[in-house]
Amino acid sequence: MAPTPQWIMIGGNGPESYHQHSSYQGALLEAAKEKMNEAILAELSLDLISDRFTVADFGCASGPNTFVSVQNVIDAVEDKYRKETGQNPVENIEFQVFFNDNTTNDFNTLFQALPAGRRYYSAGVPGSFFGRVLPKHSVHIGVLSYAFHFTSKIPKGITDRDSPLWNRDMHCTGFNKAVKKAYLDQYSADTKNLLDARAEELVPGGLLLLFGSGLRDGVKMSETPKGMVMDFMGASLNDLAQQAVIDQDKVDAFCTPVYFAEEGELRKIIKENGKFTIEAFEDIIHPKGEFQLDPKILAVSFRACCGALLSAHFGVDTMRKVFELVEVKAREEFSRIQNAKPGMQYFIVLRKN
Repeated sequence: MAPTPQWIMIGGNGPESYHQHSSYQGALLEAAKEKMNEAILAELSLDLISDRFTVADFGCASGPNTFVSVQNVIDAVEDKYRKETGQNPVENIEFQVFFNDNTTNDFNTLFQALPAGRRYYSAGVPGSFFGRVLPKHSVHIGVLSYAFHFTSKIPKGITDRDSPLWNRDMHCTGFNKAVKKAYLDQYSADTKNLLDARAEELVPGGLLLLFGSGLRDGVKMSETPKGMVMDFMGASLNDLAQQAVIDQDKVDAFCTPVYFAEEGELRKIIKENGKFTIEAFEDIIHPKGEFQLDPKILAVSFRACCGALLSAHFGVDTMRKVFELVEVKAREEFSRIQNAKPGMQYFIVLRKN
């Protein structure tokens, strides 16, 4: 069994939930929709479209973006079938959708929000996507949306103050070469496991669609708006430690299990894995820019994504204080955020070899 990552989004449908604050991630799906349609039309073999077609979303969270993602795939498959056969897909194809995420994911909120009138059968599949979660050759198209930057664990030595790899920051900023290498090594190993698992689950010629966030070659994480906000989170934790609200040792031992890879690193990892061919690698222009550059929205959005992780380590009250401080710091540093180097929003199409 693959290890369960430490990361989880805030569940439920409340004011702090990922469900309420994931419009940025959803906007990428819409921005990349035309490219995705083109990729499915060009790269998916008509021979794979039979009476039953299976789509799996790995790292689905609690919605609503997963529903947009799988519906976009289904629409594209139906459009290809209609164009190339002249037949009605509604009469000839049944769709099965698997929603996968960690065992701690809020599947209750997910399934309570299933779209009315959907034309697919659905099932939840709990388990870490770094390992197998579905039978061999059972999936035609797999999707990962804003989930391709996670690691299964913190690299060894990163949170050990006696280690030369000890990271004083709560994430991989990109400025410490030894820390960056440790994170990249962990990310490479985890991504190999993820790709190996998907290669077994996908049918021959099946597609893996990756929507996500990364870095252009040579850009450091802390030079981007996303990295700056993560720096604000770390600085806020240190502020609370200095105020004796939390223990400094606990802050020093905290790091996030994420690595935002550069384009060249992604290409190399996928190529060396050897299980997939890169059919498309698109740098998508996000309709909301790098982020909605409003300090309050930045704080709320990051709380939805990172709040549960901070709560697990420091408690809910501390987590809320952290993001109050993050909003203050974002206001103080707003001009620096506006002038930051852009990150990269990508859409990658992999075809199983």
